[in-house]
Amino acid sequence: CLATLIIMLVGDTYTLINYVSFINYLCYGVTIIGLIVLRWKKPKIFRPIKVNLLIPITYLAFWAFLLIFSLYSEPVVCGVGLIIILTGVPVFFLGVYWRNKPKCVNRLIESVTCWGQKLCFVVYPQGGITEEE
Repeated sequence: CLATLIIMLVGDTYTLINYVSFINYLCYGVTIIGLIVLRWKKPKIFRPIKVNLLIPITYLAFWAFLLIFSLYSEPVVCGVGLIIILTGVPVFFLGVYWRNKPKCVNRLIESVTCWGQKLCFVVYPQGGITEEE
C-alpha cells in the first residue's frame, strides 16, 4: 500500500495501471500453475469443479506470451511491478513466518489490525460489540 501511495503521488495513473496489470497477470499465471501442480501431485482430493487439463495449459500458453511480451516491451514497468510484489516479503516474514515474536511486536500488530478494522468497518475487534448487544 505504501509503495502504491508513493507511486500515485509521484507518477501518473496510466503507469500505475500498467504496474497493477503486470502484477495481476503474474498472479493469475501462478494460480493456474498451482492448479496444475495440485492436479498432478494430489489427484485424489475433492474438487467441486474439475475441468479438462487442456484448458489451464492453453491459458498458460497465452499467459506466457503476454508475460514475455510485457517483459520485452516494458521491462522497467515489469521491474517496478516485481518490486511492488516483493515489498510484501518483509511483511510476510514479520507477521506470519516469525512465530516467537516479542510481546511488544504482537501488541503492535494487534493494535494496527484493530485500527484497520475500525477504519474500514470490517470486523469488530475482540472485546467489541457482539451480536447479543
